[in-house]
Amino acid sequence: MSCPLYNSTSIQAVDNEFWSSDGIHWDAHRIGWAVAGGCAITTTLITLFSLTMHARRYQYPPAQKQVMRILLMPAIYAIVSFFSYRYYREYEYYYLAQTAYEAITLSAFLILLAKLVLMRTGGEKIGLFLRDKKKRRLPFPFLCWRFNPSKPYVWHALIFSVMQFVVLRPLISIAGMICEYCRVLCPGVFSPHYATVYLEAINFVSISIALYGLIVFYVLCKENLNGMKPLNKFLAIKLIVFFAVYQNFLFSALKTHGVIKGTALWTAANVASGLSALCTTGEMVIFSIYMSWAYSWTDYTDLKRNTKRGEINFKPYRQAIWDTINILDFVGETHRAFKFFAKSPEEKKAEKTNSEQSNNAEVGEEQDDTNSKEVIPEPQYVAKQSPHT
Repeated sequence: MSCPLYNSTSIQAVDNEFWSSDGIHWDAHRIGWAVAGGCAITTTLITLFSLTMHARRYQYPPAQKQVMRILLMPAIYAIVSFFSYRYYREYEYYYLAQTAYEAITLSAFLILLAKLVLMRTGGEKIGLFLRDKKKRRLPFPFLCWRFNPSKPYVWHALIFSVMQFVVLRPLISIAGMICEYCRVLCPGVFSPHYATVYLEAINFVSISIALYGLIVFYVLCKENLNGMKPLNKFLAIKLIVFFAVYQNFLFSALKTHGVIKGTALWTAANVASGLSALCTTGEMVIFSIYMSWAYSWTDYTDLKRNTKRGEINFKPYRQAIWDTINILDFVGETHRAFKFFAKSPEEKKAEKTNSEQSNNAEVGEEQDDTNSKEVIPEPQYVAKQSPHT
């Protein structure tokens, strides 16, 4: 069943020229066009400044490459929203592409938290860090269940909970684009006859699992992240998504109830989409500044915060850019998580036994080192006898 026409007017012309032969006519569309473009440029400049400062001080690549991926989020949202406003008939394609980047930022945030914990504690593997954690309750709403963070499956489960969203969200966006092309998506219409309700349901379950995995890991490591602004880092990401999703829902509801009306060149759906895109470009200016503060480069230049501070490479820009665009670390983490859960119970049991034996061996070596330390005897003082006695 095809969607009713919501993207065409009686006049098939498209208002897509900013300059005309007799100058600029500053109507509402062109004013919005100029504002959206100016905000997108401002956001991009702020983002480039933050990226440059990190690239020049690229002293802990495992964490900073994740930071640089997250810092790209406001610029990507602003640029895509500008094109959504510019080519308003193709708004849904741009919106679906924009939301796919959310998966990159959430996965980068989880890995960033793990690297920050290792940076603060001086550890090498996050599994060894979780090994010392005691059994505790799960966060809300599953307070009735308890889990043991020291188990080897916990970190794999946390990685899996986030990385599944990295796989599903782009697939949902691609499926949405195909459905939009075939006129069966019908955005804003939650009817079983159209694809939107099914894609949104899958997306809701997937992102809920990813966010819960992030919350569980934050609860486990929040004591080790004091001074690193972890909540502000998380809010910077989620507020962007929150505003983008809920203002889109708000304008769609206003359109449905007849508050937003169409024009000769714009349908009511086009006006609602354009307002949402325009608001997003303005919000990204604020969020790019907020992110520059939350993900400051000073976290890695301060010796008190970064115990693994290293020498700056003579070509840090090139290395930082390559590390940021090279997402093979995501592929590796996803592969390891899927591989762990694909193992048979016997393989997992054998791996657990080997891990326990390795841990016991490490403890034994530490005890041997302690016992083998040279013991310096205390000096004995003997009283000299007098020659007259």
